[in-house]
Amino acid sequence: MNTAAQTTRRRLGGAIYILPNLITTGNLFFGFFSIVKSLQGDFAWASMAILLAAIFDVLDGRVARMTNSSSEFGVQYDSLCDLMSFGLAPAILMYCAGLREAGRLGWIICFMFLAAGALRLARFNVQSSIGKASGDFTGLPIPMAAGVVACFVALWSDFEKQTNEYPVLVWIETVLKNADFRLWFFAITGFLLAVAMVTNISYRSHKTLKITGIKPFRLLALGVAIVALVATQPQLFGFLIFFGYAISGPIEWLFGWTKLVDDDDIFEADTTGNSIDS
Repeated sequence: MNTAAQTTRRRLGGAIYILPNLITTGNLFFGFFSIVKSLQGDFAWASMAILLAAIFDVLDGRVARMTNSSSEFGVQYDSLCDLMSFGLAPAILMYCAGLREAGRLGWIICFMFLAAGALRLARFNVQSSIGKASGDFTGLPIPMAAGVVACFVALWSDFEKQTNEYPVLVWIETVLKNADFRLWFFAITGFLLAVAMVTNISYRSHKTLKITGIKPFRLLALGVAIVALVATQPQLFGFLIFFGYAISGPIEWLFGWTKLVDDDDIFEADTTGNSIDS
């Protein structure tokens, strides 16, 4: 690091470390806001808050890397906020928006989603500490699982506010307005998302994504076309993107394109002789 950079860093002091943690606090705020809105029965805002939390979750990591201000405190704080925004908030959203009618089974499924999210975050933190989290993900990332729930609720809420003319959209609207369908969707999908988070199946990471053979201008034009298409029905395409990613891991594993990941080393003793999981 050159002298000018060192001088600037000393001048900024602790502020450079506070910035990403403030953004992480934004993630926590929207997670809490989602819970409040779920309890109030405003499911459209509850789902939107989870998606806003996901944006802040992406930004805090980017800012920390850009400012070279990553810290162990930030890592742990980020995980705690993620558990609130992408574990507890979608679990309560599922319960209030549909699974309340299922009684005991409903809140058990919601708890399984929350517990699986906590296990997923703990495993990721340990893998990061031992240098095994730099490639593809082991298990479905918790923000993507929350995105499936949030986008489904956003889609359902959007279809309740508008009248659709296209036959396919009319059929989707009819299905989504069926309370029994929503209950079964949350029950089955909530359970499967919980399993996906704790499974040893690999999920592709953007860090390992390589696009070759397409010129930059054509790639930009393709990106503009995709954005325009998504803008026509953002809730529908958002749900398809999150749901498609959630099932991509099992599909790739079934076709033999990926292998199960061995994660037994996350329970090995650390250098001080204490168990990592204690």
